[in-house]
Amino acid sequence: MAIFVRPLTEEERRSLDALAHSRTAPARDVERAKIIWLSAQGMRGPAIAQRLGLHEQTVRDWLKRFNAHGLPGLNDLPRPGKPPTYTPEEHSEVIAAALRNPQELDLPFASWTLDRLQAYLQEHKGIGIKRSRIDELLLAEGLRWRSQETWFSEKAKIDAQEAKAPPPQDPEFVAKRGRSKVSISPHQKAV
Repeated sequence: MAIFVRPLTEEERRSLDALAHSRTAPARDVERAKIIWLSAQGMRGPAIAQRLGLHEQTVRDWLKRFNAHGLPGLNDLPRPGKPPTYTPEEHSEVIAAALRNPQELDLPFASWTLDRLQAYLQEHKGIGIKRSRIDELLLAEGLRWRSQETWFSEKAKIDAQEAKAPPPQDPEFVAKRGRSKVSISPHQKAV
């Protein structure tokens, strides 16, 4: 059985026309408006589905919702489940803090770790957020943790840069160190 959109009011027609041809509205809203608009032009559900690359049932569902509720029927319904734990503002605070140099914030370290970032957010921003959630937020933003170097290699690099010379190396280190101890006994050969 074919389903068509009910007759549109002039206000609905203007709103749907503007939304169906919008380049700035969310894509899902534009798509839903196009379904109603094309149906109002006399196009059948299967043709609308093919033209928009949708399933026919999707087209029928949106036509039924519009017919029952008008323009508000095209909005998303509340989704079941637990509401978000952290607000978008808190997400922004986490990202902004992670992108700042800790020394600019008068903190005694030069780079962030998840523990340091978590402690900073709790103490200075009042955001009690788990390390795992911080990591998820940063990864979702395309931010990756750099692998940290040890203090020794960083110090050697800094000293070398200051002296404009290669990092200090002792060519006699192996001889001075002596022979390494074998920590694993060699396997005995089967006879």
